[in-house]
Amino acid sequence: MKLTINGLEKTISPKQKNLTLASLIELLGHHPRLVVVEFNGVIMPPTDWEKQKVQDGDSLEIVTIVGGGS
Repeated sequence: MKLTINGLEKTISPKQKNLTLASLIELLGHHPRLVVVEFNGVIMPPTDWEKQKVQDGDSLEIVTIVGGGS
């Protein structure tokens, strides 16, 4: 399956046929509580990740939340 992730085309070989957004985030090694995901141009709330199926040609922007101080 070919996906565009943060502007780069990547080939993903999921173990299961019906890959969800939640499974993809985990497969890519991201901690779900530390990222914001834009899926095909729409910011997806984490509550919808388990329901959202990922298909060939989808586009994602994954932004990692980083804490810091002054």
